[in-house]
Amino acid sequence: MLLKASSGIKGLDEITGGGLPVGRSTLVCGGPGSGKTMLAVTFLVQGAERDGEPGVLLSFDESIEEIEVNSRSLGFNLLDLRSRGLLATDHLHIERQEIQETGEYDLEGLFIRLAHAIDQVKARRVVLDNIDTLFAGIPNQAIPRAELRRLNLWLKERELTAIITAERDGDGLTRNGVEEYISDCVIVLEQRVLEELATRRPVVQSPRAVARRGAR
Repeated sequence: MLLKASSGIKGLDEITGGGLPVGRSTLVCGGPGSGKTMLAVTFLVQGAERDGEPGVLLSFDESIEEIEVNSRSLGFNLLDLRSRGLLATDHLHIERQEIQETGEYDLEGLFIRLAHAIDQVKARRVVLDNIDTLFAGIPNQAIPRAELRRLNLWLKERELTAIITAERDGDGLTRNGVEEYISDCVIVLEQRVLEELATRRPVVQSPRAVARRGAR
């Protein structure tokens, strides 16, 4: 039986049969403003406050200060969680124009940084926000594919329940088009505007279904 970790979002927990797969990675993708970061933050707050599972938030795009301000609109106090040792946060800013493919490229430094944050609060939940920023400017898709697989295995070995967010681009699910193949669950956030009313909805897919669709 596959254990589930509550996301803290009632409707999402209902359609996923209880939440996200425990000890596995879930990819959350969508366009700008679709709610990726806030979904991920809700997942961390749920774990910390209700389930006794501390978490780590590592952002590659927005600063932690921006995320904290935005989270207050949902009634979340990330500063309080940090002061109580229930949340560790880190921001790794990367300028896309500065990223170039030069020789070996791996995520070893990221693993060290992430491991430190996890050990700091004994985290059981992890969010990596906007992971695709790491590979912007790298034309060889084999590199992000290999490193993301290694990241997924690294998280699994530590039995961490993780959300990895990425921005949707064009007809594909993500900018790099490879993240969905190394995740155990895929949630696509769609934002639609009808008669000046914006609505959001999640679409939950299995990686196998995504792979089959992409092969057509």
